[in-house]
Amino acid sequence: MRRSSPLLVLLLASACSQAGDPAGDRGGQDLKTYDVQESAAPSPVQVPQTRDSRAAGPDISPTAAPGVAFNYRYAFRLPTDRVAQVQEQHAQTCESLGPRRCRITGMLYRVVNETDVEAMLAFRLDPAIARRFGRAGVEAVTRAEGMLTESEITGTDVGTEIRRAGRDIAELNEELRRIEARLAQGGLPAAERQRLEAEAQELRRAIQAIQANREEAEETLATTPMVFNYGSGDLVPGPRGRPSLSGALDQALSNFLQGGTVLLIILITLLPWALAIGLIWWIVRRIVVWRRRSTAPAGPAESSAATT
Repeated sequence: MRRSSPLLVLLLASACSQAGDPAGDRGGQDLKTYDVQESAAPSPVQVPQTRDSRAAGPDISPTAAPGVAFNYRYAFRLPTDRVAQVQEQHAQTCESLGPRRCRITGMLYRVVNETDVEAMLAFRLDPAIARRFGRAGVEAVTRAEGMLTESEITGTDVGTEIRRAGRDIAELNEELRRIEARLAQGGLPAAERQRLEAEAQELRRAIQAIQANREEAEETLATTPMVFNYGSGDLVPGPRGRPSLSGALDQALSNFLQGGTVLLIILITLLPWALAIGLIWWIVRRIVVWRRRSTAPAGPAESSAATT
């Protein structure tokens, strides 16, 4: 018994440590959630998630790269009565970040009928929060019983363009300084001076154009565009699914009713004209018959009666 007591103590200590460890009870399901305004970087280790991947989409984000300007586009399916609610929630989230980190640049809300609604929100975001803002937007949709139907993230390498523009501007400025130095010397023939001044003017225009393109590229790199498209009913954005039999029958009935409505409108529009034309034709016909009767020669019986 004394020899087995150290083994028994170790077993009891191990059991107590397992019972006191809260991570063992959670089974790896205690997730860390980040707000859009947090600056903490997410862990590279992907923790198993409990959300429905069909509604929220894959948890894939582009690799951050200096000089790459990203463009985010999301499409959501929502219940009809939730489209305006979620759109307003996304707009409020952007406004709470302030205009220096998030600006709303476009908005659309259109109701076709009681089941078909489409909407859109366009943002300009600080690149540092764009990824987290998009993920928070998807989570808000899933909480509202919606789902992500399409997501697209594209990147453009504008850093290379900016560096190339800087080199081109430096070379052109050097050439411009050389020409201006020659013009400052004096004693040049009139034809050569005119040629050098024309070259200097062309160099200045080229430098201004390259600077404008570089500033545009820097603006593209400084802000990240993001678009949220919402829809319900037949106006859900994204790829269209295969039509069902009931949907095809409903569409056929709708087309039949629309065709009947168009024919009825045409009939009602043309009916007064048709009646007017028929009335004119009847009057003309009666006049023609009356004139024929009045100008017809008298018959034999009528001639003998007149003679007697």
